Amino acid sequence: MGTALDWMISGRAFDAAEALSAGLVHSVHEPENLLDKAQQLARTIIATTAPVSVAVIRQMLYRMSALDSPYPVHRLDSRLAADAVDSPDAQEGFASFRQRRSPAFPGRVSTDLPDYLPWRDA
Repeated sequence: MGTALDWMISGRAFDAAEALSAGLVHSVHEPENLLDKAQQLARTIIATTAPVSVAVIRQMLYRMSALDSPYPVHRLDSRLAADAVDSPDAQEGFASFRQRRSPAFPGRVSTDLPDYLPWRDA
């Protein structure tokens, strides 16, 4: 928070090394390598993560990070974690890990988001 306030209030410019050391970015690349590295990261995310889980995590961060209390987030996260254990995506994740192979997650964001997400009806 202190670093974010420094950057925002001071309006000072900072370089890539400072952004990296503060955790604003997780890697820095030469301009000629940037697109290749971004595409490589995207392919890794696609190949190794469950789309439904990624969508729910992103939605929770964007929609719930400004709440006054962590309790609604904790309640939702606990319910999601309990339900996820038996999900086809979790079963595939466990199986692919045990079998030392890449996962093929069956869940789809268009059809498999949990019905009880508080923003689903909004």
